[in-house]
Amino acid sequence: MTIAVSQQRKLFREEQGILPNSLALAWTTFGWLAAFVLMGQQSSLLNIVGVLLCAHTMILAAYLIHEAAHYTLFARPNANRFVGEWMSFIAGSSYAAFERIRHLHIRHHRDRADIACFDFKAVLARWPVVRRVLEVLEWAYIPATEILMHLQVVWRPLFVASQRRYLRRALGMLLVRSLLLVALAAWSIKAFLLYFLAYGLLLHVLNFFDAFHHTFEQFFVAENEPVPLDNRGRAYEQANTFSNLVSRRWPVLNLLTLNFGYHNAHHERASVPWYRLPATHLELYGSQAVAVMPLSELLGTWHRNRVRRVHADDYGSPGEGVRGADDFIGAHGVSFLTVI
Repeated sequence: MTIAVSQQRKLFREEQGILPNSLALAWTTFGWLAAFVLMGQQSSLLNIVGVLLCAHTMILAAYLIHEAAHYTLFARPNANRFVGEWMSFIAGSSYAAFERIRHLHIRHHRDRADIACFDFKAVLARWPVVRRVLEVLEWAYIPATEILMHLQVVWRPLFVASQRRYLRRALGMLLVRSLLLVALAAWSIKAFLLYFLAYGLLLHVLNFFDAFHHTFEQFFVAENEPVPLDNRGRAYEQANTFSNLVSRRWPVLNLLTLNFGYHNAHHERASVPWYRLPATHLELYGSQAVAVMPLSELLGTWHRNRVRRVHADDYGSPGEGVRGADDFIGAHGVSFLTVI
């Protein structure tokens, strides 16, 4: 009886996670709020710090959504949902409910595929002008394709009958966020403009890591539409999953992305929380895991293929050894925030 009561009163899923989760959530929340103050100051140095802080806290918010989706933060599902919604607001992805994001991401694990509800490639095929605009903007390092993916979450409920049930949420959140942006602009037009710069950095970082995590099959389906499983078992999952660490030499730097780069370990043991992924990675693969793609090589292929990635039919063919990432084109439209 005492054990049952203790379990009911427990907030965090693991005692080991109390400190790291508390620090991550506090830094993300208060750092995000402080960033706007810094972006509104007269000092250019404080403005730069504010932009970087705003971008980083939004990045952490996105990855904390991912943790909440796997229920690795708290003992109770409702607590994970609450924090998932708050982090979603910080990350700018709150136009859709957290449960929708969670549902499609769990399908990604269950089906061992990249599942998306919006076929942006079909739009590009129908509208070559849109494709050309995206290519030009991507060439100029403007994350236009990811902007399109985020915008479609807002406008599809307006124009697609099957999405109409999500219209109230999308319009309500659009109104709330628009009013807050107007208030921000009234206080400081500089902070208003710098926020969009920080948001652009967020989209670049999320796309960079999402682009090179998998070479899965991609399916564009309705939210509950099944996909053929074929032979996509455990072996397929690991063979088509890659870990893009910020640094192998200084593992502490991987905390910048909440250890999200340890992606093979995450897919092998999806219930392991972010703070235990480095140890799990070492336990499973040792210090010379072949699926780890060097950051320097991925930055090179991300740069070279930034235009090709917009319309590529597949993700490319990553190899092993030095410059193994050269033929890894990467993907757009696979972020767990926008596949809904």
